[in-house]
Amino acid sequence: MLFRQPEIFGDLLGQANSGGLICAFSGRSSGNMSLSYGDTGLSLENRKDFLGALGIDHRDLVCARQIHGDGIQYARETDLGKGALSQDNAIGDKDAMITDRKNVPLSIFTADCLPVFLCDPKVPAIGLIHAGWRGSRRNITLRTVKMMKEEFKSKEENLYAGLGPCIRSCCYEVGREMNDYFGQEYVLEKQGRYFLDLPGINKAQLLDSGLRNKNIFDGGACTVCRNTDFFSFRKEGNGCGRIMSVMMLTDG
Repeated sequence: MLFRQPEIFGDLLGQANSGGLICAFSGRSSGNMSLSYGDTGLSLENRKDFLGALGIDHRDLVCARQIHGDGIQYARETDLGKGALSQDNAIGDKDAMITDRKNVPLSIFTADCLPVFLCDPKVPAIGLIHAGWRGSRRNITLRTVKMMKEEFKSKEENLYAGLGPCIRSCCYEVGREMNDYFGQEYVLEKQGRYFLDLPGINKAQLLDSGLRNKNIFDGGACTVCRNTDFFSFRKEGNGCGRIMSVMMLTDG
């Protein structure tokens, strides 16, 4: 299963005339995309098939060792292939990547955490974020938008964002202490149990960054509710695989 650009951004980027963009995420039927988690025996073949369908050479993929932090990598041509065939040479300890370089495919891997896709079709430039609760607490989405403004002179009115599949407040049960981090607006109490609204937290960071509400698209998929379509750490435990989210600027 392959989820392409309209699944993430709707028709927003079509309206923005951003023809030079590849933007997609995989599903469970495409197999495990991680080289570190789950059954990794076919992961390289899965990557090759998934990326090949997008016109991307899997050997060029840019990957990072995700640590649930707030590190951001400005990816360039010199980063091509890092983490593509082995986790050993992945970019160290980053949870978001940005680039204005063409044919540099960015990737993140998730199984409940939120993929956040950013695009400025005017520069053009893109960003891809792995946002779990720890990274969200550190404002990784807000920080990534800020870095795009600094590095690429992106303007708020030109930025678009898409929120991919993740665990949502229907299923993301947490401890009451999350109130101290995010407040009652994003920690929902239901019959004495507490549930975190991870997409809501990151949408708020996008709005605080100056993005227009109409330029933020949320596909609404919950990885637990739609576990037949996506991997879920909460649902499956330590042995679950990972989906891949990928973005790349092209020559149009």
